Parts: sequence; C-alpha cells; structure tokens
Amino acid sequence: MTTATPYPIGTPNQPWGDVEKQLWLSRQVRHRRYADDVLARVDRLRARYDVSEFGRLEYATDAYPLLVLRSRDWNDALPSILVTGGVHGYETSGVHGALQFLEHHGAAYAGKVNLMVVPCVSPWAYEHIHRWNPNAIDPNRSFRENSPSEESAALMRLLAPLRDRFTVHIDLHETTDSDESEFRPALAARDGKPFEAEGIPDGFYLVGDSEDPQPAFQQAVIAAVEQVTHIAPPDAHNQIIGSDVVAHGVINYPVRKLGLCTCLTNARYRTITEVYPDSPRATPEQCNDAQVAAVRAAIDYALRNRD
Repeated sequence: MTTATPYPIGTPNQPWGDVEKQLWLSRQVRHRRYADDVLARVDRLRARYDVSEFGRLEYATDAYPLLVLRSRDWNDALPSILVTGGVHGYETSGVHGALQFLEHHGAAYAGKVNLMVVPCVSPWAYEHIHRWNPNAIDPNRSFRENSPSEESAALMRLLAPLRDRFTVHIDLHETTDSDESEFRPALAARDGKPFEAEGIPDGFYLVGDSEDPQPAFQQAVIAAVEQVTHIAPPDAHNQIIGSDVVAHGVINYPVRKLGLCTCLTNARYRTITEVYPDSPRATPEQCNDAQVAAVRAAIDYALRNRD
C-alpha cells in the first residue's frame, strides 16, 4: 500500500539534493540532552568500568564525545561480549537498556566475561529523536567501507582490531509507530521512491543474520524477554515488517549486505533486538527491562554453550 499524502519535503519520485536535506535539517528540534541522559550516567559508572572516548562528532555548534565502557581486568581467556545501543538514536530503550544493564547486572558477570558496551552510537539522533544523523544518513545502513556516516565510521575504527575477539554481539533497537508515520516516508522521499506501508508489529522481536542465524540462541533470548514483555505475532502473511518469520519472534536479515551494526564482528552469537515502545501493553520501564533481559539471556546462553 502506498501512502496517499506526499512527504512535505521534496518532489515525488525525485531524490533529495542538498537543498532538500538542508530544509529537512532546519526542521529538526532538540528534545533532550545527551550530556544529561547519557554522559552523566556514564560518569557515575567510571568507578566500576574503564571508560574511554573512541571518537568525537562535530556538528555545527555541537560536539559529542563517543564513549565505550569496558570491564576492568580484561582477561583474554574469557568470552567477550559486545553491547551496542543508540545506533538509531531515537530508539530510547536501546540507550537506556545498555546503561541499565551495566548499572544493575554488569557486576554479576565479573570474572565470567569481558564486557564492552557502547551505549549511544548516535548522540545527535538521540537528542533530536531521529533515525538519521544531521546529514540525513542512516548509520545502521552505513557500516561499510568508506562509510558516509561519521557515527558508523567511528564505531568501525573502534571494533576493527577486535573483530574476531567477541563471542556475543547484541545490538539494541526499537520499532516504533513513528517508523511508519515519519521515518519510512522520509526515507522514501529522500530516495525518490514511493512509500510502501508495512505495518508496525505489536511486540518484541529479534533480527538474526540470514547467513548465520543461530536459531537456538535466538529462541533463548526470546524466552527470556517473554517474561518481561509480549512477543510480536506474525501478520497474515507470516511476516514481520515484510520479512518471513522463521521462528517465534524471529526474522533474519542479510546483515553484512545491508551494512547493519551486527556485521562488525565475527561473534558466534549475534542478534538485533526490536522493542515496541508504543504498545498499550508496555511501559518505558518494561522496554528497558526487555533490553536488559535480552542482554543477560544472550550472555547466559553463550556461557552455557562454550566449546
């Protein structure tokens, strides 16, 4: 189904140029502060984790340090776990879920695993509650050579020497009603394509890698999250957002081909969480808790299934 209302920026069927992108940027509004919501919480964790800056974004008058938190006493004999959040900055529980995991559960894994957490990959998008960076680029389609996204390029530089060191990589996301009302229509307009509505699933789901799906791992995460919030059912075509449901609450994408964040490591166990914060059956606290449950389940599964 194609939307009947054209997006308010651009000409239908014509990709945006610099004028349209600048008009789009002029309409973006800061709604919250990265320094208050993220950096302040990271500061409170400095006594427990090693914190370092792996990049710095300079956008107009705004500067954003990009921070990574690591376990102290890193031990290469232990499994290493990578958690990324806020690749899409508007997906709030990805950012806060990553921090909540460290605050309340990280200590339980001391001596069992090495933790590496990047809680907010896209701070400008976090502040402006948007999917893109200020150049109208989606960081989560930009994890590729010569990336056009500074956010993606910075994370790629951080992880490149560690690509083979991780056992788990879990990337925390949300699917929101605004995907259908704003972000997908904007994408279609930006690229000069018609907008095809896909519907928003009511509930949590996971996105595995079609080239290495690890179905037992995905189901272990689903089982844990199901204790916190409901799992998205398939639609009438047995799909979720246009992709076939391969198991309860799970779809797969070709993550490397699409340039998604989980292509950045060769971790045996990789998944993308998708929380649904707009459901009348879920609170913001439940959304954060669902992300935490997913992280814990992913780590616990990896520990149970060590070679």
